[in-house]
Amino acid sequence: MSRQPPRRPPLLVSACLLGLRCRYDGAARPLPLLLDYARREPVLPACPEQLGGLATPRPPAWIEPGADGDAVLDGRARVLALGPDGEEDRTAAFRRGAEEALALARLGGCRAALLKERSPSCGVWQLSRDGRVEPGRGVAAALLARAGLALLGDETPDLAAELERWHEADR
Repeated sequence: MSRQPPRRPPLLVSACLLGLRCRYDGAARPLPLLLDYARREPVLPACPEQLGGLATPRPPAWIEPGADGDAVLDGRARVLALGPDGEEDRTAAFRRGAEEALALARLGGCRAALLKERSPSCGVWQLSRDGRVEPGRGVAAALLARAGLALLGDETPDLAAELERWHEADR
């Protein structure tokens, strides 16, 4: 009887990075390195904004100036989007999506996540606001970090080496 090596826990991944068309504009941002990784290793795709009940496509959203996902989780800031009558509060959907992404990560036994930078949900180190890139964390990224998941952004320098380091830590 042969013994199989223990299964590595899946990596939670922003679904748009795996080619799923779930971004606010209905597009995907497939990352070739990640697509290759997903052929060899277990991944668990998630789109916190869809998990929070938002449609695709949807108006672009942003976290209020001077704030980030931690401030949203703490009730000190909101997530806004342009609607037909001006700015609309999308905070509840973003918080719900973050909670669902965390529930999915726990269900799958994920210990780490690779997320889309600049997103108001998934940004690990960067957020996009008014066409500018600013430091900050998205709502889902903030909640996942609070829960102890290791986070990487899709723009992490030498991402392949970072993924390999995670593998070594999981052995």
